[in-house]
Amino acid sequence: MANSTAKNRKDGADSGPPGRIKQIRMVAGVVREQNPRALPIIALTAVGIIAVFVIVGLLTGLAGVLIPLGVAAGLGAAMIMFGRFAQSAQYSVVEGQPGAAAAILQSMRGGWTVTPAVSANRNMDVVHRAVGKPGVVLVGEGSPTRLPSLLAAEKKRISRVAHETPIYDFQVGNDEGQVPIRKLQRKIMRLPRNLKGADVTELNYRLKALPQSLQAPKGPMPKSGRMPRPPRPRTR
Repeated sequence: MANSTAKNRKDGADSGPPGRIKQIRMVAGVVREQNPRALPIIALTAVGIIAVFVIVGLLTGLAGVLIPLGVAAGLGAAMIMFGRFAQSAQYSVVEGQPGAAAAILQSMRGGWTVTPAVSANRNMDVVHRAVGKPGVVLVGEGSPTRLPSLLAAEKKRISRVAHETPIYDFQVGNDEGQVPIRKLQRKIMRLPRNLKGADVTELNYRLKALPQSLQAPKGPMPKSGRMPRPPRPRTR
């Protein structure tokens, strides 16, 4: 019985998500592919910070205190830089691809419920929906001349159950009035927090009860282009 239990635990661990080290390697591979200079810059920054603390510690006789602080500061700075390079690499991977906005929405933190392609037309213009504490956020991808009507129709459909909940809409792109894909997440995260957790849950239930809108055109679904998130520094 004990052997069987141990075996099941091992199988579960093997089939689970990649470990922390494997995740770092996966993200590092994407970062290296998009920016070959990123990893050397991160390493030199960490080594430089540690070296400064070591030198100061030796000169002042406080090596026992400053060296551990230097190691912590160097590793912390490296993790912050690694996260920023990883985010930049993610944008480079998905930018210009169908479904890029959905990939960005799905990578947001903060309890968002994302539903890709809630509305679409024959021209492959799509609208994605994200529900969070700001309210309902609609993000359109496609032609700047066709998206306004598609977003307006979806906004009207959602307003039937959203009542007074704020509904925001954005178009992703580089034309006038659109939001570049690299600025989309920042734009959404700056929206005011209008709802509490219980309100967000109730709103999601009401949205699920809505009848489905027009189905997206037949064919392969656009790839989201998601990549593993950089691991967060552990805090004690």
